[in-house]
Amino acid sequence: MSDRQDTKGGLYTLEDWSPQVHPRAFVAPGAAVIGQVRMAEWSSVWFNAVLRADSSFIEIGEGSNVQDNSTIHVEGAHERADGQERGCRIGRGVTVGHNCVLHSCTLEDDCLIGMGAVVMSGAVIGRGALVGAGTLVLENTVVPPFALMVGNPGRVRKIYEPEQVLPANQAAADIYRDRVRRYLTGLRKDPS
Repeated sequence: MSDRQDTKGGLYTLEDWSPQVHPRAFVAPGAAVIGQVRMAEWSSVWFNAVLRADSSFIEIGEGSNVQDNSTIHVEGAHERADGQERGCRIGRGVTVGHNCVLHSCTLEDDCLIGMGAVVMSGAVIGRGALVGAGTLVLENTVVPPFALMVGNPGRVRKIYEPEQVLPANQAAADIYRDRVRRYLTGLRKDPS
């Protein structure tokens, strides 16, 4: 038996829904990826994160990362007064920091969600936007592209030009793409 660590963590089928994880994506040991989850190439879900797609879908775009202890959950049509299913879409190159909670929301490409942020149902975080650590994004809030939102509840404090934020946001996602490559080949369980 190889000492190479399982690089698909805890993948769980629920009824007829099974996670679809690209061969070059990483799910850390201790993470739980349940049901209708789709993970694109170079995406990652880190230690003790939970993605629970038991009533709608969760999509993680290419090169996006969901860091340690974060939780993503969704709402099915049967759970909502309007009868509309609400999944969670995370675009390409998105960084979701440690200990975040995302609930049936949309994160467009190249966003950065700071540690401990909470993004509620129906919220849309525009391309390249920054959500500060500890921020609460209320239900159905639309954060403009390249905006900085901070606070509890969150408020847009500034809107940047794309060149002011995209390089840093993309660099944050690139760090985790590199970690995916490293962990897919180098993570091993300690034999002791």
